[in-house]
Amino acid sequence: MTGTLRILIGCETSGIARRAFAALGHDVWSCDIEAAEDGSNRHVRCDIRDGILTEGWDLLAVMHPPCTRLCRSGRRWMSGPGKWSPPKRLPKGRSWSDMRLQFEEGVSIFTACWTAPINRVAIENPEMNDLARDRMPADLPAPHIVQPHWFGHPEYKSTGWYLRGLPVLVATAPLPEPVRGSDEWRAWNRVHRMPPGPERARLRSRSYPGMMEAAAHQWCLRAVEEIRRTG
Repeated sequence: MTGTLRILIGCETSGIARRAFAALGHDVWSCDIEAAEDGSNRHVRCDIRDGILTEGWDLLAVMHPPCTRLCRSGRRWMSGPGKWSPPKRLPKGRSWSDMRLQFEEGVSIFTACWTAPINRVAIENPEMNDLARDRMPADLPAPHIVQPHWFGHPEYKSTGWYLRGLPVLVATAPLPEPVRGSDEWRAWNRVHRMPPGPERARLRSRSYPGMMEAAAHQWCLRAVEEIRRTG
């Protein structure tokens, strides 16, 4: 592929997405409040809202923004019946104000990325609950849902992509699905069967290399073609 893009991979420490895009010869950087696992000098340790979004990127892919309080499964901790009534239960050791602070943080990061002055944006996030949707920009579409097994990984994990200026991902290495209830099917549900622990959230949100390689090829191809066409 000819033509070099400036690409920012937000909210990633693993380097999986950064390396997939960089393998195509583009100028790729990642950022997160934590250090990169691979020690890359192309990783900026910062809050993504603190200015890096305005540094002239052609494409932004945000991998793991905080979603615990924005997703449907997290709604029960945010509100009881209706909207913003006290929840019936809270996670152990957490207060309702803790939940609200995490919710506001998630909304702030997501909206900052979606409204960034970048022509092509992809944000990985599950389908949102109604409280989160109420706070989103009016132009936010429904997420495009893909599965790891579309890209050669024998696993189930619905992955939502909110896309602006980019095409939906097309399967590159689809695998035949196992029989429901079989040992293989249970193995494919590994992510959903992880026991509680300090590493659970990080491991559950880790990117799939095959999916990232597909994203890099498909999104960069579209971006390069558009830039050539429009000058």
